[in-house]
Amino acid sequence: MGPIRLHLQDLTHLLPEITLVVTAVLLTVIDLLLPKKIDRRLIGWLSLAGIAVSTGFVIMQMNPAQAVSLLSGSYRIDDFGNLLKLVFLGGTALITLMSLGSVEEKDIPHIGEYYYFLLPAVLGAMIMASSSDLITLFVGLELLSITSYVMVAMKKKDTKSNEAAFKYVVLGGISSAIILYGMSFLYGMSGSTNLAVIQQAIISGYSDYKPLLYVAVFLLLAGFGFKIAAAPFHSWAPDVYQGAPTPITAFLAVVSKGAAFAILFRVFYALFALGQFPEDQLTEDVFLALSVVAAAAMVVGNTAALRQRNVKRLLAYSGVANAGYLLVPLAVHINLVQVDNFSKFLFYLIAYLLMNIGLFAVLIVIEKSTGDSDLKGFAGLYYRAPFTAIATILLILSLSGIPVSAGFFGKLYLLIGTMQAHMYWLGGVMIITGVLSFYYYFGLIRQMFMRVDTNDRPIRITTPLGIVIWFCAGISLALGIFPGLLLRYIDSIFSLTRDLLILS
Repeated sequence: MGPIRLHLQDLTHLLPEITLVVTAVLLTVIDLLLPKKIDRRLIGWLSLAGIAVSTGFVIMQMNPAQAVSLLSGSYRIDDFGNLLKLVFLGGTALITLMSLGSVEEKDIPHIGEYYYFLLPAVLGAMIMASSSDLITLFVGLELLSITSYVMVAMKKKDTKSNEAAFKYVVLGGISSAIILYGMSFLYGMSGSTNLAVIQQAIISGYSDYKPLLYVAVFLLLAGFGFKIAAAPFHSWAPDVYQGAPTPITAFLAVVSKGAAFAILFRVFYALFALGQFPEDQLTEDVFLALSVVAAAAMVVGNTAALRQRNVKRLLAYSGVANAGYLLVPLAVHINLVQVDNFSKFLFYLIAYLLMNIGLFAVLIVIEKSTGDSDLKGFAGLYYRAPFTAIATILLILSLSGIPVSAGFFGKLYLLIGTMQAHMYWLGGVMIITGVLSFYYYFGLIRQMFMRVDTNDRPIRITTPLGIVIWFCAGISLALGIFPGLLLRYIDSIFSLTRDLLILS
């Protein structure tokens, strides 16, 4: 590879990322210079403005005539990356708004840092979505991971937060090392870190590299299995979700998980989805392994959630199960009847984002009003805050996959794709575990309607939290009524060969 050059005109394609970098730097300086008596929520509003500007630049780059390759082919501007960037930025914007209505200095001492740390975190996720080179990919991964470690530990006086951060750092570092080890095998076989070059090298030398390919694939799957919190690599999730500040828990559950899926799509589709190997056994084994992990995540996540009384831990195991559902369109790889895997994945990811961020916002309301994050905190919610309870029902119905909701159609599209690919056993696991999830999801509804808060504690909802809750509930309902609108929009601008498959 020759020297990497970045021309001035190339910077226009990087404006979304540059905007976040500049905003983060400016907010750091502003936070240092502002007098202590100034409310640090100003930093949060400025952070939200930076996210909005970055989102505008991403929208301007949508649907290009062809993918733009930068930095000697290590960074791609295409609609695969652009669509995921919009999801990441939208999720971060909702989390920032949620924080503006809930985070206080008595909880997080340096609250200004809290807001502008979200910017490099989402920047890392965006880099991961556009990477076509292992080095760029790993830089984005570590930028997201390191900032996430810090944000989990921001409740410095909370022992649970400190414990969660320590576990997250140790296990996250191990998973990053495993990913890097797997990447080293790919580099050793090809002499390059570019995905297109690696693909051609392993195809031409398949007979020599086959054993090493198996090692590389399963190392990468184990490392990224941790990042998406899929069983059996999920043990960190309940403790970290419970100990982290609730808005950061929402960030880990949605943005961090989505960024890891972006890498999985990039790497596994670039290397294995074209069916160009002399024999199909490797490809079959790779996607079978993905299917097994998906099934394990659905089974373990849903069964473990049945025993949970703490809502954060319950949502952590729900996230494990949903990691399995999100793996399904990746496991059901490209074939003659299955070419819209990414569209189905993105639809469900958006639905998952809305219902999770909305429920975490409701949980913040409960925590602030009652000081309780257990199921009993939801007791009598309908009688204390009926409109919030109605929004919560809409979110729970979507999360459990009940018609008419975004979550229902998301799971339905995934199930149809699985059946079309004749993977009936995986479809059966989806159905059985989906029914199993009704028990613990409806446990929340039972608390809201059939239990009474003996202390009769009032529910106080700040305006930003109310906006987030009803926005998520309203859009989830709208996508449940008109699911085809979003799916057709994705299909209209996304091209498999132009935007996802990296060809040399």
